[in-house]
Amino acid sequence: MFLKNCWYVAALDQELIDGKLLGRTLLGEHVLLYRGESGQVIALNDRCPHRGALLSKGRLEGDSVRCMYHGIKYDGSGKCVQIPGQEMIPPKLKVRAYPVVERGHFIWVWMGDAAAADPALIVDLPYLSEPNWKGIPAYLHYRANYLLIVDNLSDFSHLAFVHTKTLGGSEEYAYVTKPTVVERLERGFRVERWHVNSDPPPFHKKVIRDKDSKLDRRNIATMYVPGIFYMETLFAAAGQGAQTGNLAGAKEYRNCQFMTPETEGTTHFFWSYLNNFEGEDSIMSRSLLNSLIEGFMEDKEIIERQQQTLVEDPSFQPLAILADAPLAHFRRVLDKLIAAEQAGAPGQSSQPRATATVAG
Repeated sequence: MFLKNCWYVAALDQELIDGKLLGRTLLGEHVLLYRGESGQVIALNDRCPHRGALLSKGRLEGDSVRCMYHGIKYDGSGKCVQIPGQEMIPPKLKVRAYPVVERGHFIWVWMGDAAAADPALIVDLPYLSEPNWKGIPAYLHYRANYLLIVDNLSDFSHLAFVHTKTLGGSEEYAYVTKPTVVERLERGFRVERWHVNSDPPPFHKKVIRDKDSKLDRRNIATMYVPGIFYMETLFAAAGQGAQTGNLAGAKEYRNCQFMTPETEGTTHFFWSYLNNFEGEDSIMSRSLLNSLIEGFMEDKEIIERQQQTLVEDPSFQPLAILADAPLAHFRRVLDKLIAAEQAGAPGQSSQPRATATVAG
């Protein structure tokens, strides 16, 4: 039950260096990803139609790939261009090609109707390619359904308890703060939350000089279908008026995360955590990468245990609390889109818009 007419991150650009043939399962389908000699990134079904051998075990030749079972060669469009010892090429002997776009160190693939694959529908995150934003793209594999990760990212309150010593900083975050804005979007949600007069959380304390001064902290999280999350984080001196627009000296982060289903029970998780105050020294980005991995591993342990619980007891039904409102909205939106797609509706909507604002 995956939404197919939309863009998913399939790989990091660094995974396709040195002529590597990358075999990766996406939405239950075996996909081959590679960068041809021309520099173009190509995505093909990872199965030779002759006998079903994996093309990812084959050989890269220019922009083509040769199956190393019987030597049959396919170009970047999936067309068979050579059969050793045979001049006539059957017209049905071809491999499915997937629309693919490379943008901001990420490789995006469209798994649905190729005719509907408009690159303009890829969410615009300009800081992934702007030079003043520094970060290191990374990848984790989860033994859990991707929606459990979406659920985790949909609620800030877990920061206070799961990430007290890493990304959160204090249990106070859950007790004294609440969302100031909640927007239900056509294809997701947006939530804003302030934590004023607070200590810097551990990950931020590691990369700033003044480690003891109080800060006003703002998080703005946006989640889009199928599992595209980005969060704008700002730290400003406590009491300087950041909430009313005085951002002088503020330090900011951009957290871009992409959840791509591998199977019903496993997920590819890609991210880049960026900052705008590092300059040319990558030491800060490396520190932040290590902090994010430390925090994500805390999430991962819980989420993978959730998956195991759901497998062990399919009758288990999670009960909602108020903080679950954004994730409940996301699930409803996704279910409707999947139902519409299976009924033959056209592809992805391009303009998410707010339909409700402000939460008390």
